[in-house]
Amino acid sequence: MATVLHSAPRIASSEGVLDTLSAALGSMLVDAKEEFEELVLTVRRDSIEDALRLLRDEHQYQQLMEIAGADYPSRVERFEVVYMLLSLTKNHRVMVKVTAAENTPVPTVTTLWPVAGWLEREVFDMYGVVFAGNQDLRRILTDYGFEGHPFRKDFPLTGYHELRYSEEDKRVVYEPVKLAQDLRSFDFLSPWEGADYVLPGDEKASAKPAAPSVAEPKTTEKPGQSGAAEPSDSKAEQKVAPSATTSGTIAGQGQSVPTVKTSGTPEPGAPEPTASKPDRPAEGPASDKQGGGPAPEGS
Repeated sequence: MATVLHSAPRIASSEGVLDTLSAALGSMLVDAKEEFEELVLTVRRDSIEDALRLLRDEHQYQQLMEIAGADYPSRVERFEVVYMLLSLTKNHRVMVKVTAAENTPVPTVTTLWPVAGWLEREVFDMYGVVFAGNQDLRRILTDYGFEGHPFRKDFPLTGYHELRYSEEDKRVVYEPVKLAQDLRSFDFLSPWEGADYVLPGDEKASAKPAAPSVAEPKTTEKPGQSGAAEPSDSKAEQKVAPSATTSGTIAGQGQSVPTVKTSGTPEPGAPEPTASKPDRPAEGPASDKQGGGPAPEGS
């Protein structure tokens, strides 16, 4: 197998890169750090074009891979515009950030990479960040006439308008959002972990009433009050039917079979007795064991 040699290493090391780039950017640099194995450089907003040109021409970060946005409403400059650069010769990436407010434009970098025009339009559409110098700054993902910027944290998840196809007008029409229930309040607490509020329906469950207090415990002073003692004992001693195998055993208790009693007087309504026939002996070796006698000759 032939060995393929390439000038770019397979795994690039960030050792010493952060210090080199920080020294090169100088006064344009606001902050520099390494987190999650990535280099993050924050530069001044009005110097973003010069900073990216320096990284492209002098430090071999040739490609602009992406421009992204982030929204932090609690900050004075709530938006971050993030530029991801890639060095093909070093196989290394770097992230450059600038901050901006709603009314502070960010200089365009279409003069360095023409593809930045589409990427800046996406950030403008989703966040509302304005890029000064972009000759075609218009929406790219949302529809014509869309109001607001969907990736802002204060933008409602349901939006402001909904669209549908109208059979009367034979076109798509816009209407204000009409919701059957309020979907703009969300609770991320897990009820299985114990919520600090009353779940729907729990207000109907009342507290379990306490057991009533007993002033005087009730006792049975005489055996007749509880059904025990002599009447019950004498009733239990009565024999139902003697056992056929064990004398003195009461039938019906699962211990034996009761003895069959016959009387000379037939029961009224009983059927006529059939002809009396002798019992046929059982076949097989079991009959010998039960006393059937010796086998006849010639068998």
